[in-house]
Amino acid sequence: MPSLPPCTLTLITPPLSALNARAFASTFAEVLAAAPAASALVRLAPGAQGEAKAILAPLLKAAVAAECALILENDARLAARLGADGVHVAGAGEALEEALDSLKPERIVGAGALRMRDEAMTAGEKGADYVMFGEPRGAALAMPLELLVERVAWWAEIFETPCVAYAESIEAAGRLARAGADFVAFETAIWNASSPVEAARQAQALLIEIAAEAR
Repeated sequence: MPSLPPCTLTLITPPLSALNARAFASTFAEVLAAAPAASALVRLAPGAQGEAKAILAPLLKAAVAAECALILENDARLAARLGADGVHVAGAGEALEEALDSLKPERIVGAGALRMRDEAMTAGEKGADYVMFGEPRGAALAMPLELLVERVAWWAEIFETPCVAYAESIEAAGRLARAGADFVAFETAIWNASSPVEAARQAQALLIEIAAEAR
């Protein structure tokens, strides 16, 4: 497997249910084979928790083969029960505290949907393994790129907790990597591309290029 650059690719799945999970799992495996990713955040569609085992099984197989950590959104108990590598929770409140108590140190606990600087600092202080900035959530849009670049640069300069930045496009990922993001997370920029595999390769090549510039 190619070595991972300093700023590393991570993936966010679309909301998965029994209706789309099988087709997606094939694409997911192809993308991981084409471009190494540090982790993948699995999102379940509303009401799909009862199908979670069947949805996650092929994704776990592909992730293990690619040495990619598989992280489940929101549900710490389900993540542990299904053998996921960790959980991603929204905010820095009770859900984060419960996930840290139940999963650490064996599994990863990350925090996202952190719109305010104080909230991100609280998540880091509580022991989150990473913070994520900029991802859309529900009806809320992704953070504007200029603000996101500023937030990433601020975090990278001051804090040691790794920072994940949501990239709406491959071009945006370049700016976020140069600002100091440890990881750039792709969702629609990969899965909605005419060739997700080629999009992932382009993203990986850009991150490697930026890493070379910094040497």
